[in-house]
Amino acid sequence: MKWLRFFNTPTKPLGKDGKKVSGCVEHIELSKNTAAEGIVLLKNQNNVLPLKNKKIVLLGKASEEYVKGGGGSGDVYCQYCTSLYEAFKSAEGIELYEGLHDFYQENLKAQRAKKREPGMTSEPELSGSQIKAASEFSDTAILSINRYSGEGWDRACSIPGKELHMENIEVDVWGGEDAFRAMSKEVFPKGDFYLTTEEENLVKAAEKNFKNVIVLLNVGGVIDTSWFAENPKIQSVLFLGQGGMEGAKAAVEILLGKKNPSGKLTDTFAKRLEDYPSTETFHDFAGGVEYQEDIFVGYRYFETIPGKKDCVVYPFGYGLSYTDFEINLVGQNDADEKIAFTIKVKNTGKVSGKEVVQLYYSAPEGKLTKPKLILGGFKKTKELKPGESCFVETEIEKNNLASYDDEGAVKKSAWVLEKGDYKFYYGNSIRNVKETETPFTVKETEVVLQLTEQLKPKKLTKRLLADGTYKNLETSEYEKIQRPELFKKAEVLEGVIPSVRGLPYKSLVERFHHPAKHLQDVADGKVTMEEFMAQLSEEDLVWLLGGQPNTGTANTFGIGNNFDYDIPNVMTADGPAGIRIMPWIEQYTTAWPCATTLACTWNEDAVEKIGEAVAKEVKENNCGIYLAPGLNIHRSPLCGRNFEYYSEDPLVSGIMASAAVKGIQSQGIAATPKHFAFNNKETNRKQSDSIVSERAAREVYLKSFEYVVKNAGPWAIMSSYNMVNGQHTSECKDLLTNILRKEWAYKGMVMTDWWTRAEHWREVKAGNDVKMACGYPEQLLEALKDGCITIDEVKTSARRVLEMILKLD
Repeated sequence: MKWLRFFNTPTKPLGKDGKKVSGCVEHIELSKNTAAEGIVLLKNQNNVLPLKNKKIVLLGKASEEYVKGGGGSGDVYCQYCTSLYEAFKSAEGIELYEGLHDFYQENLKAQRAKKREPGMTSEPELSGSQIKAASEFSDTAILSINRYSGEGWDRACSIPGKELHMENIEVDVWGGEDAFRAMSKEVFPKGDFYLTTEEENLVKAAEKNFKNVIVLLNVGGVIDTSWFAENPKIQSVLFLGQGGMEGAKAAVEILLGKKNPSGKLTDTFAKRLEDYPSTETFHDFAGGVEYQEDIFVGYRYFETIPGKKDCVVYPFGYGLSYTDFEINLVGQNDADEKIAFTIKVKNTGKVSGKEVVQLYYSAPEGKLTKPKLILGGFKKTKELKPGESCFVETEIEKNNLASYDDEGAVKKSAWVLEKGDYKFYYGNSIRNVKETETPFTVKETEVVLQLTEQLKPKKLTKRLLADGTYKNLETSEYEKIQRPELFKKAEVLEGVIPSVRGLPYKSLVERFHHPAKHLQDVADGKVTMEEFMAQLSEEDLVWLLGGQPNTGTANTFGIGNNFDYDIPNVMTADGPAGIRIMPWIEQYTTAWPCATTLACTWNEDAVEKIGEAVAKEVKENNCGIYLAPGLNIHRSPLCGRNFEYYSEDPLVSGIMASAAVKGIQSQGIAATPKHFAFNNKETNRKQSDSIVSERAAREVYLKSFEYVVKNAGPWAIMSSYNMVNGQHTSECKDLLTNILRKEWAYKGMVMTDWWTRAEHWREVKAGNDVKMACGYPEQLLEALKDGCITIDEVKTSARRVLEMILKLD
């Protein structure tokens, strides 16, 4: 018998010998090891790394304040976060220069008093005497740069005419978002994509006074790398990402050669911010944000559009190693529905290491414009000893080579394979590949899947084509929706705590002698779900469709909650870098590497293990729904929440998110892929309209979610704050019903993000089952009375909630 778990009673520690798993040694070790696997070696001139000289000078305040991840709901309250200074101090055989430690600590203490977060601090100027004393200690300096971003605000843009205009932004009720924007502008007047003047001065001092200069980038997204890529005075560079609470220790293990870097970039690093086509419209608000680059996002843009290859400093998939690998295709099997590739990888170097095999394809030119290359598959090897070989298998479904036709060039609203040769390329980055000898030939153009038009854009004025020109589009007006007056008042809608449903006096004698059917009876198979739901009143049903009060350690509210019928109040928990419990609870958890760093591992097995581990911590803290993973596309480096998401590529995002979902749900905890969809910026996120073509939606922004739904079966999905083509995503039937449920056959529950600006009854009607953090049952009852929604629509959503609860363990 499976007993339903209730979420208002203490749980026992889930570790060995009665110990807790939350923040345990084993989880912290897993976090560190995974962080190490996500570190990318960008440059290693003259093989300066691993370190030969063990006398080290640490330059930069970032050596004293490691940024473990981003801010907002993705933050984690852990017991400690190791700095690079502390990590080096604990390493054996290292002689560390101490002359700058107190200086940096005192400076950071003063900046903390201004409420500046790690990574949101100014670089203090070093005096000539300080630099001179440090250079006399050692000829090797490690210079660290860090950055911080978070939920609700985006990275600043300093390009004239492209700056953020505050007059178009909804009032910040919380206050923190405006404070971070102001702080960012103060600390990074040129925008944090570029070095500050103080950082530039530090770099110049390092170049002038040290023979060996190693740069560490403790950054959760893309920044300018042109200042060191071709600079011979900077010999080595590591992109650390943001690796959780012991990411600094992981970095030191790489620097000392205890581990070999095997990470690869999952974003394209261009020379300038304006090289990214999304920069042009990123901070637009009044008329919405046009995705004019269309399907050409990330490497699809830089590898396709004429002249844009030269804008790239480090390409997608790039990453060096301390060893060398030989990669050769040894087999290609064209089966009925898939094309399978067998690739041999040999370690030809002198140290052990791992390699990532990447498989790309190109589609023939036809009536539809297409990217030059698209990632079709990848696989990371095991650790190979010098001289050791292994074989990796990867495959591509033939139908996945198709393009979506949203204009009728071939067949409107259909996935089509145009005739011609589909070529394949394998290697270890998009710029280091070899073409296979055998293409897949389509003799006649064919429709592989006929669909119907969804998400039609009305305000998209133009779309980019592969030759670099734009096609102008016809526009039209959105349907006008009259909203109640309260929707004009952010202070009334934001941060509302769920009301508590009152219960009348009841006799326990009556409850025992005339018991109702309980949800446990459904779990036991004693009654059907239909029989159980038949006894629920309209009021019972609508109360299930909104968030519920917190219990225990939870701080993001619950779902379910009906005492009469023993429906548990299932607590949710924030993610995705670990369960976030408020510090006054005094229950510390593990801070895992951020999603961008996890993606750079290209290791889905490692991500699944983290999913299992974090789910145990969620369960131990008596929550049942983990609000992760995040898998929105990195459309622009400016998005403040990119650290929560995996990549500019939907396949990488889909595979990594699927691994996370499988790991989480293996422990009986519901995963919640988010934010569905087009949540590619944070500023004004609850009103921002993502104006996107149906083709770009299906080929880029929805593709990762589709992969997760079909390969991992998440029990819940979170819709996003923003609008898409004039509709709030949580009110968008095209998205939530027609695409998600009818096309993809999704069977789970959909919840809103917290405190949306959409109407509850419209959300339910569109297929959004639960409004978080609180619902408005009185509005649903009124909508039922007025005929705006039907009781069947309410029952459908309520059933999905109950079915999700029954899956929990």
